[in-house]
Amino acid sequence: MKIKDILSSQQKPFASLEIVPPLKGVSKKDLIDSIRPFMEFNPPFINVTCHRDEFEFRPEADGTFSRHLVRRRVSETAVCAAIQAAFPVEVVPHLICGGASSEMIDSQLNDFKFLGIENIMALRGDSLLGEKRFIPEPGGYRYAGELVAAVRAFERSNGAQFCIGVGAYPEKHFEAPNLETDIANLKKKVDAGADYIITQMFFDNDVFYRFRDKCRASGINVPIIPGLKPLSTFKQIEMLPEAFSLDIPQDLVAEFNAHPSDRTACYQAGIEWCSAQCKDLLKNGVPAIHFYTMGRPDNVVEILKKFF
Repeated sequence: MKIKDILSSQQKPFASLEIVPPLKGVSKKDLIDSIRPFMEFNPPFINVTCHRDEFEFRPEADGTFSRHLVRRRVSETAVCAAIQAAFPVEVVPHLICGGASSEMIDSQLNDFKFLGIENIMALRGDSLLGEKRFIPEPGGYRYAGELVAAVRAFERSNGAQFCIGVGAYPEKHFEAPNLETDIANLKKKVDAGADYIITQMFFDNDVFYRFRDKCRASGINVPIIPGLKPLSTFKQIEMLPEAFSLDIPQDLVAEFNAHPSDRTACYQAGIEWCSAQCKDLLKNGVPAIHFYTMGRPDNVVEILKKFF
């Protein structure tokens, strides 16, 4: 079932999830066991992230260096197939511009079609380490809007029909000069054929509400699903703003600063803050809440028990 149809048919808000493909060496059973605790809450869909290929340079006997592909994680396609076989849930693989030519994108879309996957998340993806700006592959796509348009063109040529989600940044993408420009770029993705939006994580609901209002004022009318992540360690106070270019409210920082070495206290503070966000978001009419699990189900499960 397509996510847009799930959104239009649900009588009440629901929770969806995002998981990271496991590192190589983790068994399929381990993967399924890590997802199983979520299933009692009947999430309609699970997003599976995609990591672009990495390369390393190895010294050769003649003093030169050779370039070698390094894949540390199981592919998102394999993870989606495993989840489909184990649970009655829609899977949403991430499809990224980074590291992929247009031919590679078409090949992935053919694999998704073969597996009966009807939903994808179209994203630009991150720059390679050391790149100041994103550099597309030769013959690839520079922007997610181009990728959305390419998926729609693939459909016309191959008889496929996908529901396409795209990402958004309530606090703006770090490369955008301002939020208004970022929302204009988001509208290009919607105009290219995106069916719904999932936001990056945020920790201040007022930021999300302002963003949502600006989107509606700009003519973006597709569903907007807020994305949340409960903090679980003191280190994340520093790590997440650097990794995702987001703000963490001072009140939440103070909660963690009060217990910098108490893992249990930090873990519980993260659950309580995220729970308060959920309560307020549901009160204010969001269609769903998307949880970034980062491979840790316990704290998200605690929150799901309260609201779903």
